[in-house]
Amino acid sequence: MKPDLSWVLNDVLQVPGARHAILVSADGLLMERSSDIGRDAAETNAAAMSSMQSLSRAVAPFVEGKSSGEFGNWRQTLVEYDHGWVFLIAAGSGAYLAVSAAPDVDMEAMSFRMQQQVSALGKAMTSPVRRNPGIGS
Repeated sequence: MKPDLSWVLNDVLQVPGARHAILVSADGLLMERSSDIGRDAAETNAAAMSSMQSLSRAVAPFVEGKSSGEFGNWRQTLVEYDHGWVFLIAAGSGAYLAVSAAPDVDMEAMSFRMQQQVSALGKAMTSPVRRNPGIGS
């Protein structure tokens, strides 16, 4: 049984202007979707978001003005369209959070909320180290 991660998406959609949210695996598979987007559309967009993050990582040398060597880590992709925005960020190892939003969304609030939820998601998915109190004590 897969864990219910809808709380991550529901909280992100509380930002005024946020429309849809999906959690995507690095290989483009849909991990979770907000209730306001159909499964087919969410799966199509999940595949596209995987490609978008790959492309974003590939242009790191262009951003940094370098042609070789080590490049900084990709953090976020933001794409503007006539009718809104797409925000895409890393959501832990092998996962990405994507949100679509209206043109008038508060971009800073949206980015901040997404970062908060990714941090919370990472903590929720990490199990504490098990200790055996009978050994060595």
